[in-house]
Amino acid sequence: MKKTTALFAAISVFSLRLFAQDNYTLLKPARVFDGKEMHSGWWVLVKDKHIAAVGEPSSVKAPASAKVIELNGATLMPGMIEGHSHLFLHPYNETSWDDQVLKESQAERTARAVEHAKATLKAGFTTVRDLGTEGAAYDDAGLKSAINKGVIPGPRMLVATRAIVATGSYGPKSEVSELQLIKGAEEADGSEGLTRAVRSQIGHGADVVKLYADYHWGPHNTNEPTFTADELKIAVQVASSSGRQVAVHSGTTEGMRRSIEAGVNTIEHGDGGTPELFKQMKAKNIALCATLAATEAIYEYRGWKKGKDPEPEAVKNKHKIFTEAMEAGVTICMGGDVGVFPHGENAREMLLMVEYGMKPIDVLRSATAVNAEVFRLKDLGNIKPDYLADIVAVTGDPSADIKAVTQVIFVMKDGLVYPPDTK
Repeated sequence: MKKTTALFAAISVFSLRLFAQDNYTLLKPARVFDGKEMHSGWWVLVKDKHIAAVGEPSSVKAPASAKVIELNGATLMPGMIEGHSHLFLHPYNETSWDDQVLKESQAERTARAVEHAKATLKAGFTTVRDLGTEGAAYDDAGLKSAINKGVIPGPRMLVATRAIVATGSYGPKSEVSELQLIKGAEEADGSEGLTRAVRSQIGHGADVVKLYADYHWGPHNTNEPTFTADELKIAVQVASSSGRQVAVHSGTTEGMRRSIEAGVNTIEHGDGGTPELFKQMKAKNIALCATLAATEAIYEYRGWKKGKDPEPEAVKNKHKIFTEAMEAGVTICMGGDVGVFPHGENAREMLLMVEYGMKPIDVLRSATAVNAEVFRLKDLGNIKPDYLADIVAVTGDPSADIKAVTQVIFVMKDGLVYPPDTK
């Protein structure tokens, strides 16, 4: 009996030593974009979940046991961060937004979201800020939990759960006024109502609070403000006291003005922007997520043929506000409102940011270090020692040709390698 006990004890000690053994991976690309600058010939050493060393090969000391991955001709960069996603939506040319909310069960929508999460990770986006389930309740918090537990592959998630809208403003709607339909977000009004909604969503797992400062609920379906500036201020105050940020959907000048006055953290879309408003955003350190790709996708679904047909006024306006925001020095997040267009094609926004006048190196920064800073992701968005090992590789040099970001050949999240054909 004593011999058996001793044998089990020896096996246990051996198992613990194996478990405790450090796992090293040495990555050898042609170049490294560290979140700020491009460096030719650099290597990166990963130890377990973290980056252990980065720099010239002579400065990166890897143990003999390290797994070596050659990435010839490729650029290694931080895992990209999607700033505006809806994993519970799929393209509107497949199924309209109303029909997704009203005719697809939550089970179906969650099943789709699982596939969308896989496609997102495969595309090199290891983190997403998901800004509302659009009628799927708090299922984004559950999806986030499943990913964190390793039940399914997917990106890290910052979730907004239901999002918050002013009563009567949001859809779906019906001509039968007494018909009670599922809403795409939670309705709330006034100081008491907004306080309760913000706290409830936080209690259900929201990492960020999303509000709609305007919507197309005016006469003849025009886009008009919803919440007053005082209501927005209450929401910001309540969210901020819990350490949460506030993201605001706004497409009107007045909606943006109220949002800026309230001190929100990011403005989504920003179609009503003016040079003066962008100057105020810069002064208050409010970032813009312009969602260029969603606007173009919507007009393509309506029959617009880019490069052949004249640009719709909304697309022309996107060019205008994006240029004005850059000229004002506003911090610009990379976020395309993916879900309006296919998940896995997140990089569409990056290509358009270059097309609209941003330098490729600045677009790379926006999708990595800038988004990490704006969203307060302290150990992501950069390739630096002690940062989490969320790292991707793309063919070619995206600082020379931004299209390279669509050619992802290597994905690592938390130090684990996910093949591009992740199942």
